Amino acid sequence: MTTGAAQVEGEKAVGATGDYSLLNKILLGAIGASIIAFFCFVPIYAHQSIMLWAWRHWLPNLDQEHGKLVIPISAVIIWYHRNRLRSAISAPSNWGWWFVVAGMALVLLGTRAQQPRITLLALPMLLFGIVLVIWGLQIAKILFFPIFFLIFMIPVGALQQASFRLQFLITGAVKAISSLIGIHLDSIGTTLREAHGAWGFDIAEGCSGIRSLVAIIMLTAIYAHIFEPRLWKQLALMACSIGFAIIANIGRILTIILIARLGYPGFAGGPYHEYSGFISFPFALGAMLFCHKVLNVGARSPKPLAQETG
Repeated sequence: MTTGAAQVEGEKAVGATGDYSLLNKILLGAIGASIIAFFCFVPIYAHQSIMLWAWRHWLPNLDQEHGKLVIPISAVIIWYHRNRLRSAISAPSNWGWWFVVAGMALVLLGTRAQQPRITLLALPMLLFGIVLVIWGLQIAKILFFPIFFLIFMIPVGALQQASFRLQFLITGAVKAISSLIGIHLDSIGTTLREAHGAWGFDIAEGCSGIRSLVAIIMLTAIYAHIFEPRLWKQLALMACSIGFAIIANIGRILTIILIARLGYPGFAGGPYHEYSGFISFPFALGAMLFCHKVLNVGARSPKPLAQETG
């Protein structure tokens, strides 16, 4: 009799768990459908949806065109971790509801204040909470980076003014380095001019602003996530990413100065300047790799995350 009673109790417990799991799925399905509808279709900001508002701000003239790449990059990172996801144990966790509630609070705050950037910030919170509730902690930890990488798609053009000090910093650094290699420049504000006045260039916001800064921070974040498993070293690389951006822009402007000094100021300030943004990335990559090497002096080389197993 005791064994039979225990079996009945066990069947009741399993039934209750199944019902509870079904209720979770129904609630999460409703929340997921609401997220898609709210972010993609509801014209809540100036008669346009939040994602449409963001798309119209991911423009070159606003230095925000990197926003269009964030979702595809996040998808590629998820695909990169496909083996880890297959081997991870799925164990639904109710702790995810805290992230869902926090995300919904941000949605309400952004909507009430008519601040779409705050509302966009809620999207990673909601997605992470749903993943944690459905699949549990192991899978949520793997997807943490690609989900919160979506923060980079939030337009931050309003921070362009914060790059004004970077213009003066880069101008001074280029002038000092140029003097060391025998190129004497005069500086007025953010303008650099050859000592005899033959040519000159202005260090505009595009040469030291949000565009290159955010792009290099994104690049550093991806590199640190894949090639550095230790959290404190990841944070150290991210903290240095602003320095990588400064080094990249100094290197780019120095190449423009060198070409102008060789007798081609028109080419340096024209076609070369337009496409020299790609030149800055080797400088940033070199600085990033050197910094990572210094962090790992005396340590065993870490394996990329793709080589890890469940």
